[in-house]
Amino acid sequence: MVDHIEGKVIMITGAAGGFGRLVAEKTLARGARVVAVDVDEAGLATLGEGSQAESGRVLKEVADVRDRSQMAAAALRGDEEFGCIDVLVNNAGVMPLAFFADHADASEAWDRCIDINFKGVVNGIAAVHDSMIRQGRGHIVNLSSIYGNYPVAGAGIYGATKAAVNVLSESLRQESQGRIKVTTIRPTGVPTTGLGAGVINPAAIGGILGAQESVFLEKLGRILSGEEPGDASDPESIAYFSLSPEELADQIVYAIDQPWGVSISDLTVRASGDLYMI
Repeated sequence: MVDHIEGKVIMITGAAGGFGRLVAEKTLARGARVVAVDVDEAGLATLGEGSQAESGRVLKEVADVRDRSQMAAAALRGDEEFGCIDVLVNNAGVMPLAFFADHADASEAWDRCIDINFKGVVNGIAAVHDSMIRQGRGHIVNLSSIYGNYPVAGAGIYGATKAAVNVLSESLRQESQGRIKVTTIRPTGVPTTGLGAGVINPAAIGGILGAQESVFLEKLGRILSGEEPGDASDPESIAYFSLSPEELADQIVYAIDQPWGVSISDLTVRASGDLYMI
């Protein structure tokens, strides 16, 4: 089988932790070269330390996706170091769930959410667009969410940023057909990531669960404490309840691991037994 990861230059935002770090590690292990972008300098410092071969294929760029000039500079350095950027993964994001009644407490987090989740994606695209067009091909992967599928209570701002990413991605696909592939990844909830730390009002999680909220919370608690039967935490089981970060990262890598002529334009990733409503 042809490996469509080996040798590619992949720029990843939010690469110091979470999904971004996992994608960086998995693609490095497959022979890719990675331009790792994050504001977390300490987290970036340990990326690629597993082997000397991997460390030589990582360019670590401390940059804020909210800053257009910083993103442009990071992309330029990647281009200079590795000769091109084949793939951009716009992964950086935050999830400040809250109700509109929480606006006094949530306003600063909402501003940051809009700047990172939407403007950050715009800045990432702008940083690589012209070079991808010049080199004749490229691939942009944008991380959206099932929250972008339909509005729910408690996720007005977060969901709106992800819906905006959906529209942005499709517009870019239409403008760039035959030159830049565009993939929109829509994960379901992944409770074991750090995204939950940004939630402003925990009650706002209920919007995406509806009448299943109490069932979900009870079952998730049993899984995390080890009290739930193994099938619920086994990805080989149809009853698998809660997607792990590793499985989501594998699907992002899968979308990249395609011939240049094959584009996976939209990919929703769920645990087969989850209880999310949208």
